[in-house]
Amino acid sequence: MAMYPTDKNDRDVSKEQLREDLRQLSQTVEELMNASAEDNSERMSKLRKQAEVRLQATRARLAEKSDYLRSQTRDITDCCDNYVHENPWRSVGIGTAVGVFVGLLLGRR
Repeated sequence: MAMYPTDKNDRDVSKEQLREDLRQLSQTVEELMNASAEDNSERMSKLRKQAEVRLQATRARLAEKSDYLRSQTRDITDCCDNYVHENPWRSVGIGTAVGVFVGLLLGRR
């Protein structure tokens, strides 16, 4: 099995799996903190607070990264859209050239 996904479907599955794994981890940590809330020992209290701080920091970083990626994707999409509108014939030519190239590659198999 490949360590890194090689095609888009594998990457999408891996991304969704990672998102699900993080959601489950977050839920498990919350359940653990709630279950251990009755243990009033100094050590458990300190560990609960530390876990809560780390969980909140991780969620904040993931949300920030998600917003950044969404913004970057929107900017790239807008740039491509503007280029196609400003250069329609060049865009058709580029699309045709790419199509011919891909067709030649697929025809060799």
